[in-house]
Amino acid sequence: MIEADINGIKLSFETSSTIFSPLGIDKGTLTMLSVAHLISGVKLLDLGCGYGVVGIYAARLIGEKNVFMSDINKKCIALSKINAEKNQVSGVRIIQSDGFRDIHEKDFTHILSNPPYHADFSVPKHFIEKGFNRLQVGGQMLMVTKRKDWYKNKLTAIFGGVKIIEIGGYFVFRAEKRGLKYANK
Repeated sequence: MIEADINGIKLSFETSSTIFSPLGIDKGTLTMLSVAHLISGVKLLDLGCGYGVVGIYAARLIGEKNVFMSDINKKCIALSKINAEKNQVSGVRIIQSDGFRDIHEKDFTHILSNPPYHADFSVPKHFIEKGFNRLQVGGQMLMVTKRKDWYKNKLTAIFGGVKIIEIGGYFVFRAEKRGLKYANK
């Protein structure tokens, strides 16, 4: 069990030794949340939600009906559901999906992700390319990693630019959708 105070919001999470960051909330996730501007009216997707930190935190700020969470891992989905109930935001929509393959919702104002970045780039490539298409114009994708160059280049190629915030060895990328087509096409 993890007890946390994230930007003044008290939360608790059940975890498992078989999933990412089981002993405490990942510093990269906390870094991303420290710069995310979440206000009412936001429609948010927590992409690769793990045990639910980002989505549950967002739901407490903007309302549970405005939050969607997804992960490929069945254990993560089960824990996210338990944690949403535990933190009194059971109205969030939690979807098991390999990236965007089973997510049919669109017109998000925010997509937040701490993608797996210790493997190849196929997962974040999918997240970025398909995420662009699921954002409304003016919507933002926020990603956090410890790698800079590949993400900077990919987000710039798709979105036409990216703002990078470096905090404590993590890079938070904020890219805004400015048009209906990829910037490089």
